[in-house]
Amino acid sequence: MDRRQALTVATGVAAGALLPLAPASRAAAAAQATYGNPVIWQDFADIDVIRVGATYYASASTMHYSPGAPVLRSYDLVNWEIAGHSVPVLDFGAKYDLNGGRGYVRGVWASSLAYRPSNRTFYWLGQIDFARTYLYTATAVEGPWSRLTTINTAYYDAGLLVDSDDTLYVSYGNSTISVAQLTPDGRSQVRTQQVFSTPSSVGTLEGSRFYKINGQYYIFLTRPANGQYILKSSSGPFGPYTMRQVLLDLRGPIAGGGVPHQGGLVQTQGGAWYYMAFVDAYPGGRVPVLAPVTWTSDGWPVVQLVNGAWGTSYPSPAVPTPPRQVTPMIGVDTFDGTTLKPRWEWNHNPDNSRWSTGNGLTLRTATVTNDLYWARNTLTHRIQGPSSTATVQLDYSAMRDGDRAGLALLRDSSAWIGVRRDGGGTRVAMVDRLTMDGNWNTTGTGTEAASAAVSGGRLWLRASADIRPGAARSAVFSYSTDGVTFTRLGPAFSLGNDWRFFMGYRFALFNHATQALGGAVRVLRFELSTP
Repeated sequence: MDRRQALTVATGVAAGALLPLAPASRAAAAAQATYGNPVIWQDFADIDVIRVGATYYASASTMHYSPGAPVLRSYDLVNWEIAGHSVPVLDFGAKYDLNGGRGYVRGVWASSLAYRPSNRTFYWLGQIDFARTYLYTATAVEGPWSRLTTINTAYYDAGLLVDSDDTLYVSYGNSTISVAQLTPDGRSQVRTQQVFSTPSSVGTLEGSRFYKINGQYYIFLTRPANGQYILKSSSGPFGPYTMRQVLLDLRGPIAGGGVPHQGGLVQTQGGAWYYMAFVDAYPGGRVPVLAPVTWTSDGWPVVQLVNGAWGTSYPSPAVPTPPRQVTPMIGVDTFDGTTLKPRWEWNHNPDNSRWSTGNGLTLRTATVTNDLYWARNTLTHRIQGPSSTATVQLDYSAMRDGDRAGLALLRDSSAWIGVRRDGGGTRVAMVDRLTMDGNWNTTGTGTEAASAAVSGGRLWLRASADIRPGAARSAVFSYSTDGVTFTRLGPAFSLGNDWRFFMGYRFALFNHATQALGGAVRVLRFELSTP
C-alpha cells in the first residue's frame, strides 16, 4: 500500500482518556517561562527526535529534495537549527537527477535517526521507492555522512532502536507491523518477524518509532492523519504487544490546521518526557509541535493537554542553560562561503558543475526546457510561517536569449517572478499557472500574467506568502530596481493547500535555458523575513 492509499483509510474509534493540566499546575506554569506552538513554523514532517547528552537532534522527511533527511539540533527542545543532512545525495536512480524521469513525492519519506554510544556514531535508516533500505552513519551530525549498507528489505516508515545491550532493531510496516534484528555491524538483517496486526476498527497504523523505556519495548505509531497509538511489550522486542490509543481527533494548536500526530518521544536530562509531532498546515506543509508527556503507573504515555487540546503554549522544558544560541532559520544569506548553508536543498540532485558560491550564488543554466519542473539546479528554501517574505538581489547581466531566472513559489501549483531574456531584450515578468497532476506530470508550464521592461543588469525580486492553514491563502510578487522601492507585479497567486504533494511551498531560486546553455545569473543576496 503506498502512502496516498494509506492516507485515505478512514475508520475511527472513540477518543481515549487524555489528561488536562491540573489547575494548580496551570497556576505554577504561569509563573514560568513558556514556549509557543508550533516550535518550528517550517515544513519538517515525520520527525524522529533523540537526545545525546545535553543536545537534542531531529530528522525529517524531504521527499525529492537534495540533500535529504535534514538533522535539526536544539539544546532546549524549543529553539532549533539545521545542522546537516543524513543523505548527502539522492543516488537512488536517474529520476532523482531529473534525467529521463522525475522523483517528485518519492525519495526520503518517514525515516529514523539514532545514536549508538558504543561507537559514538549517528545512524540514519530509511527505505526508498519501496525497494530497499539504506543506512548512513556519521560521527557528527554535520557530516560527513556515508552509506554503511543497503538492505534488500524495504523497512517502510522505520524506527531504529539501539537496545541497552547494543543490539540494533528496526520496527516498520503499514498496518502489519514487523520487527527486524540487524547484525552487530548494522550491515544486514539477522531476522524479521511480524509482531502486530492493526485491528480493522483502527484502520491504518504506520510511522514507527521504537523505544526501550524502563525495560519495556514500545512502538509508537500514527494513524494518518488524525491519531497516535502505541504498542507495548514486556517480553522483548519481538512481542507480544498490546495496543493503547494515545490521541485521536485531538484539537491542535494551529488555527485551521490538523491533528498533531506522527513524531517521537524524547526524555530530558531531568527525566521529563515530551512528544514532538507535526500538524498538517498546508499550504506551508507539516509543522512541528511539542507537548509534555506523563506516564501512567502501568507504563503508558499520556499527552498533557490544555483545555482539552494540544496547548498553544506550555511551560518551557527544564534544561541546563544552552551553551550558545542556535543559528536562526531565517535571515540573510550572501553565499559568501565555499558551500551552501544547510537551510538550502535542491529540487532533485543538482548538476554540481553548474553552480558555485562565494561572492554570491552563481547559477549557470543546466537544462534546456520550458518547464520549471524539469529544470535542474533549482535551489529551495522552506517558507517561514505564518507569513514571510523572500527578497533576492539578482545580477542578470550574463543571461542569454531564451533564459529564465528568478524567484518562485514552488509546489505542484507554482508561480514566479523573474527575468526573461528574449531577442536581446530583458523583461521582469510574473508567471503563474505552472501545474502538475496527481501523478506529478506537468500540466501547465506557465502563463505570463504581467511584465515590464528592465535594464541595467541588476534587479531585486520579492515574494510574500501567507501560509496560514484552513482557508485559501495567497502570495504576491514585486520587484525593485534600487532595492528600496518595490513595485507589485501581477495578480495575487492563490496557494494550493491539498495534502497530496506532502511537502509545503518553498521559495526557489532558478535559472534555466529555453534555447541553449551558456547563460548565468548571480544571486548576490537572499533575505527571508517575517512581519
